[in-house]
Amino acid sequence: MANLKAYLVSPQSTMREILTVLEQNHKGIVLVTKPNHHLIGTITDGDVRRAALAGIDMDQTATTLLQNKDVIPVTAPDHTSDEDLLHLMNQFNFRQIPLVDKQGKVTDVALLSELVKEYEQPLKAIVMAGGYGTRLRPLTQDVPKPMLPVGDRPLLERLIEQLRASGIQKVNLTTHYKSDVIHEHFGDGHEFGVDIQYVEENQPLGTAGALSLLEDPDEPLLVINGDILTRIDFRALQSFHKEQNAEMTVGVRQYEFKVPYGVIETHNSEITGVSEKPVIKHFINAGVYLLNPGVRKYIPSHCHFDMPELINKLIAENQRVVSFPILEYWLDIGQMDDYDKAQADVRNGTFS
Repeated sequence: MANLKAYLVSPQSTMREILTVLEQNHKGIVLVTKPNHHLIGTITDGDVRRAALAGIDMDQTATTLLQNKDVIPVTAPDHTSDEDLLHLMNQFNFRQIPLVDKQGKVTDVALLSELVKEYEQPLKAIVMAGGYGTRLRPLTQDVPKPMLPVGDRPLLERLIEQLRASGIQKVNLTTHYKSDVIHEHFGDGHEFGVDIQYVEENQPLGTAGALSLLEDPDEPLLVINGDILTRIDFRALQSFHKEQNAEMTVGVRQYEFKVPYGVIETHNSEITGVSEKPVIKHFINAGVYLLNPGVRKYIPSHCHFDMPELINKLIAENQRVVSFPILEYWLDIGQMDDYDKAQADVRNGTFS
């Protein structure tokens, strides 16, 4: 029996609120219900991410999201056998099905993960921790950027704790600048609940080139920059990657820029319109990637090679590359203002 309250949201719940519920129940689904528990529709983590990619604002409600889905929710009577539930899940390629009583009220949620022992292909994480951090001098004079303290512990320690909490046990750290500081702090990773291996770059190989120093993987690779403070749901990333049948999934973040002037739209010499101080929105590369094992062959050995080059190469080879919008907390600590914000966010509980 599921804790039903952990799945329920109202039609007026915003996408932002729905994401919070998804983060708390860790099951990838919420149920939109009336006050009497009659089901209106279901929303998955993937639904929310796809809506964000489509430009739907996070303050839009569950009702708006369900209108865009235009799918009648599949349910089953609460006395349905496990065998029949598995048949339904296979038929519709679902991982969760709401169960209802004779009055049509939701009483429970059937979860594929509880009906069968699923094989979840393990992830190996590669954290890029070799940068110089020159824009954070003099703070990085004696320590590499990922080892700068954020609150009461180093940024890299926070990231490793998050990886461990997501079930990731094997972590590779690519190091170069002040690598001894990282080695001395983490050792083999035993004290931090993970198995840490080190990949030393004799010379910087870029954000993708260091992957050529690894043995050919037989599991998906989660690659993340070591200077990121985030609460991204790595399990949701893996589910999205699998659902999209992607060779590479790139974490993206929406970035907004307000033009401080009126923008003139023209065709040749003729003005066709004026936009007063428009806000321009783009998705930016967030420094988080999930790669299938076969992607490794596209990375040249012992050469400087960056992730944008790898993305373009995969696209040129007709490999499927998709974007995963990071809707949780995310901050790239690249400059002093970013570092100050990270410290403030930890102090005030914005990041906790």
